[in-house]
Amino acid sequence: MSKILITLNGEQLQVESNIDLETLVDQLALPAKRLAVEMNGNVIRRVDWPQTTVSEGDRIEVVHFVGGG
Repeated sequence: MSKILITLNGEQLQVESNIDLETLVDQLALPAKRLAVEMNGNVIRRVDWPQTTVSEGDRIEVVHFVGGG
């Protein structure tokens, strides 16, 4: 399968072409329940991750929420 280049949290990263956000988060071993994902300036709702395909040049920001008090 071919690779594409994206920017993830300011760092360039090669990923499989036609990957969706849910699969990307899984591959990065991130705890999906505590994440917010922004793609090209738009926050993507978690329910939309499986049908949101990542494309060459996309800029993705992943924010991990930390609880505390």
